[in-house]
Parts: sequence; C-alpha cells; structure tokens
Amino acid sequence: MKHLNISIRGKVQGVFFRLTAKAVADQVGVKGFVVNQKDGSVYIEAEGDDFALDSMMDFCQEGPEDATVEAVEVEEGELKGFSNFEVIKRVQSQA
Repeated sequence: MKHLNISIRGKVQGVFFRLTAKAVADQVGVKGFVVNQKDGSVYIEAEGDDFALDSMMDFCQEGPEDATVEAVEVEEGELKGFSNFEVIKRVQSQA
C-alpha cells in the first residue's frame, strides 16, 4: 500500500473530473478523496496497491472527456488509512 498526493492542473473543474475520479477509484479499489482547489486545480489523495494507483494515475493524465490536463504533480506521502473514496464538495485553499 502507498499514499499519493496528486495535483492536476488545466481545464479540470466543471468537467465532471471529481465524479469520474470517484468512479475510477471505486472500480480499481483506491481509497482517499478528491477536491477542487481555489486556484482551479484538482487535488487527490489516493491510497492503494501499485496496480490501483497506476490505474488512478493513468486517469489523472487524461481526465474525463471534456477535461484538458496540462500538468500532474505527484508526491508520495504517509498512509492515512482511508476507508473509501470521497468527493469533497467544498473548494479548499491550496494544501
């Protein structure tokens, strides 16, 4: 199990990025959350095995159909033991 902090920049808000990320996460078994940031980016914390996280990263590079992903920044973090994958509705300031 690994924990990834993922920041996705580009046209990634208002294109169902969060809902699609949740669908992908649920399908491959990733736990964590996704939230829009005030700067227009999307932030994801994801935990899972290598296969699940690779699948999630593949999604983050492309996004849903109407998204335009310009950059993806990833760093490994400490496991937090998430029990599911949540869409956080409120916009948060940059973490």
